Amino acid sequence: MPLPTDGPWLDDAAGRLIRPYAVSGGRTRPTAALDLLTLVMSTGSVPATHLGPEHAQAVGLCQGPTSVAEIAAHLRLPATVTKVLLSDLVDCGAIAARPPDSFDNPTDRFLLEAVLDGLRRQL
Repeated sequence: MPLPTDGPWLDDAAGRLIRPYAVSGGRTRPTAALDLLTLVMSTGSVPATHLGPEHAQAVGLCQGPTSVAEIAAHLRLPATVTKVLLSDLVDCGAIAARPPDSFDNPTDRFLLEAVLDGLRRQL
């Protein structure tokens, strides 16, 4: 589903005209455990309840495994608001969430050293 580039909710000068807290219904905590690296993917099932247009856009972005951070960037919403929207979709079965494969243990010394070596090679 393409993201809107104009319309009543976007303004070139002001940006998004509807505030993020209105998108999440004032909620600040997701019901599902999601972090920025969590991968989400559409299950193909249609939610039984009516959800907002941001929910539909999020499902459209989840056709393949996509990180929460990527979805937040595409929706141009704060990560916290995006996590609330995505947790709504997880709760109704429209998307599935899983931790990224290569980051099961983010404090693994071997992984951190490999990232540091790669960064040093780039410089």
